[in-house]
Amino acid sequence: MTQDHPDYATLIRQQGFRFTSQRQLILEALSHSDGHISPEAVYACVRQKAAAVARATIYRNLDFLCLMRLVVMAQIDGHRVYEIAGETSHHHLICRVCGQVVDLPCKQVEAFCATIARQQHFSVELEHLMLPGLCPKCRRAAAAKHNNP
Repeated sequence: MTQDHPDYATLIRQQGFRFTSQRQLILEALSHSDGHISPEAVYACVRQKAAAVARATIYRNLDFLCLMRLVVMAQIDGHRVYEIAGETSHHHLICRVCGQVVDLPCKQVEAFCATIARQQHFSVELEHLMLPGLCPKCRRAAAAKHNNP
């Protein structure tokens, strides 16, 4: 997901935190990935440029970058994956059988959040939603298996 990104150093410093070389390397690894990337893959990318970086440093900084809302974390197939947060929220449907990831239109999720806000008087801050389920192909296969034991 290579794209233009904001000045991360400024954003982090404006919040009173240091912009470390490890954070820069992690953000670079995420920026050059094609979407969701595991912490282990981030670690491997960072280690190519800074061999002394510890695995724990990667995990701590990924958590920090999520708190700063510069990075989003998701669970896919029971594993954490990360990607750079976009300017707008984005959402996915994930097939729990084949692992297919499909973009979910923001308007559908925004309508859901607006309903919650209206009915529950709760301001939803949702940047990244992942809904597990079955894609059409796996759903048909499951139905066929169920109907023909």
